[in-house]
Amino acid sequence: MREKIGNIYNNIGLPRIIITSFFIFLLVISVPLGLNILNLLGDSIRRWAMYGILVLAMVPAVQCGIGLNFGISLGIVAGLLGATLSIELGISNPWLGMLFASAVGILLGGLLGVFYGFMLNKLKGSEMTVSTYVGFSVIAFMNMIWLALPFKNGNLVWPISEQGMRNTISLEGSFGLILNKLWSFSIGNPATGLFVPTGLILFFLAVCFIVYLFMRSKVGMAMSAAGENPEFTRASGINVDKMRIIGTAVSTALAALGIITYAQSYGFLQLYNAPLMMGFHSVAAVLIGGASVGRAKISHVILGAFLFQGILTVALPVANKILPEGNLSDVLRLIISNGIILYALSKTKGGNK
Repeated sequence: MREKIGNIYNNIGLPRIIITSFFIFLLVISVPLGLNILNLLGDSIRRWAMYGILVLAMVPAVQCGIGLNFGISLGIVAGLLGATLSIELGISNPWLGMLFASAVGILLGGLLGVFYGFMLNKLKGSEMTVSTYVGFSVIAFMNMIWLALPFKNGNLVWPISEQGMRNTISLEGSFGLILNKLWSFSIGNPATGLFVPTGLILFFLAVCFIVYLFMRSKVGMAMSAAGENPEFTRASGINVDKMRIIGTAVSTALAALGIITYAQSYGFLQLYNAPLMMGFHSVAAVLIGGASVGRAKISHVILGAFLFQGILTVALPVANKILPEGNLSDVLRLIISNGIILYALSKTKGGNK
């Protein structure tokens, strides 16, 4: 019996036990604090689905051997460019607008991912260091590009100077909330009950299923083999560098789709430094779900994204109730995400596996 309990403990892992217990604890104490638990659960579900594809972008990157891809900012930038171009062209139909933004973002993200993959192949052994640098650098570079783009749509540019993109761009007249509203329903009072964005959840799960099928395909399995044992894979006649490039490109393209999904659920595009920490949050979420630097599965994404976003959603209002004068939002967010990353990376002993 003790051996079985030990096996269960080892399979689940201490971090997930602690984090799951903490999430349940937060839900329990939210009731006597006067918080609406149904509303908190609804927000947790919404944030899980809206952020899930960004976390999913970690799976092909980890499986192909480049490790935790902090450089998904390349894909995020590609997705934001696709979305802003959709608004600039004045595509009024929300479904066509999102389809166009997604197509442009995925195409551009995939191309950027190919060049990014070539670079990582030249710097094997330092992938996560390089990806962190790339993630920060591309956001800084785009701060200049957002100011220089020749867009003219009044929803995109500053109204007085008519030059330079706004910090926050509303998607109300474009594709904002279209997935959230699709087949949605509420449990309890529509204003205070548990809102279930069915379309958003189904879209996230559908993308997860597509990635699962890809990972089970011949290319996907060769890609995973290249990441797990590059020497044996190379001896089997598979081009390891090519598989790493494919994994990097798929990861970056998924990030482009992920930021568009996130933005439509949030109702706004956020430019400049707003996406700076999204790569770190995605890494933290997949690690919470049980992934490692050398292995990641769809189940890790689904569980990790829910726990990470659920804790952020519930912990902040609970903390504000307990310490109403405190400003703990950013502190808690940094402790949760960076603490989990630090724990996981401390177990890698400096390697990629």
